[in-house]
Amino acid sequence: MKKSIIIAVLLFGLIAQAQNKKWTLKECVEYALENNISVKQSELDVELADIEKLTAKGNFVPGINAGGGVSENTGLSFDPVTNNARTTTFLSASGSINMSYTLFDGLRNFRQLQRADISKLASQYRLDKMKDDISLFVANGYLQVILNKANLKVLISQNEVTKEQIQRTEELVEAGSLPRGDLLEIKATDASEQQSIINAQNNVQISLISLAQLLLIKDYEDFDIEDEGYNIVDDGVSSRDVADIIASAKENRSEIKIAEQNVELAQKDLQISKGSNYPTLSAFFGYNTRYANTPNFSQEVDPNNPTITTQIGTVEATGQSVVAEFPNTSLVEVPADPLLDQLYLNDGIGYGLQLNIPILNGFNIKGSVQRSRVSLERAKFQLEQAELDLESTVYQAYVDAKGSLKSYEAAQLALESQELAYSYAKERYDVGLTNAFDFSQSKLRYDNASIELNRAKYDYIFKLKVLELYFGIPATELKF
Repeated sequence: MKKSIIIAVLLFGLIAQAQNKKWTLKECVEYALENNISVKQSELDVELADIEKLTAKGNFVPGINAGGGVSENTGLSFDPVTNNARTTTFLSASGSINMSYTLFDGLRNFRQLQRADISKLASQYRLDKMKDDISLFVANGYLQVILNKANLKVLISQNEVTKEQIQRTEELVEAGSLPRGDLLEIKATDASEQQSIINAQNNVQISLISLAQLLLIKDYEDFDIEDEGYNIVDDGVSSRDVADIIASAKENRSEIKIAEQNVELAQKDLQISKGSNYPTLSAFFGYNTRYANTPNFSQEVDPNNPTITTQIGTVEATGQSVVAEFPNTSLVEVPADPLLDQLYLNDGIGYGLQLNIPILNGFNIKGSVQRSRVSLERAKFQLEQAELDLESTVYQAYVDAKGSLKSYEAAQLALESQELAYSYAKERYDVGLTNAFDFSQSKLRYDNASIELNRAKYDYIFKLKVLELYFGIPATELKF
């Protein structure tokens, strides 16, 4: 009984712990990279690239094929062994094995293998880019939840102050120190703040659902994140010159690497197209054999009378007959040879070389080469455009990070000013030197300044991490 109670308590504790689990940003990113559908599709592209490489390697292996067949013939048919026409029913079988190997094809097989290696590398870069994008999406969604939670805390905290003011104002109104209109004004402020709290709670829940959907987590109700310990962590990237960040981005970012691999792929396609202009030399070897169960006929000597004397001519001058002895044979039907004997006796081989020289083929090869040249030029332009786009994007990210830092610093100063103004207004209101409306307006400005500081803080955190990502820091190593 005691053991059952202990087990039940442990299970209840585990269930409660699972329900109260709060996901960290690192856990969310790792979970997304393992379960996101787009990432899985990119991983499948890498697998397809491996298959493409395996196929390219197979071009260097001889082609070997074997075949065989069994048939039964009735009526007039040709014996596959003797090639004689016979009217009978017989069973026949044949088998063959053929091998071919390309000795030279304009180095196209070699180029195909090189192309497969480049294609696999490009697929890996696309996977890396997809992981970076997913990591940023998750980080942005995560920070949005933290921002909404921080705003909710501000509203709840300030509403507690408002409730204290209501209680104090009620006492002052009952004592006749303040007009009843001030109490109504404070209560109206409380009602407005309650509405803002409800909206903030909805924003928290919506942002949590959006993050859970991004992670493919269906348990929306129990999903929550760890919202403590996330501050501005700057490893010095923001203080670097923008030219250094752009240079590092061009060296490390997957967008450039993908475009570079596309140029190399286009170059290999051009080389493969040119290889079709060269002759193709291949070797072949074949082995075949056959079997039939048709009986054979054999000339056999009569053991009782092994020879016979037969006139073969006459001497013209004397008229004397010329005779000779011949074996006394007769045609005797014998059964078909055994299967293994026939397979050995009826086999044959063939081997040789085959040369194919392209002369005129409707300009197909020429057109293929020209298309490959155009594709190569397009890939070069795309690489150039990718470098320009990345430079523009990094510069924009740099400006955004600098601007968001200034906004964050300005929001800090604004909050400090509004906090002083609010404290001053509160002191004046407590001694009756200002009315409830002016006090509420001062408190509202202070609340808005607190919310704006939260927004500026997390906006700067996100834009700083974007800048660090462009600088070459892996998404899984970003510090918050």
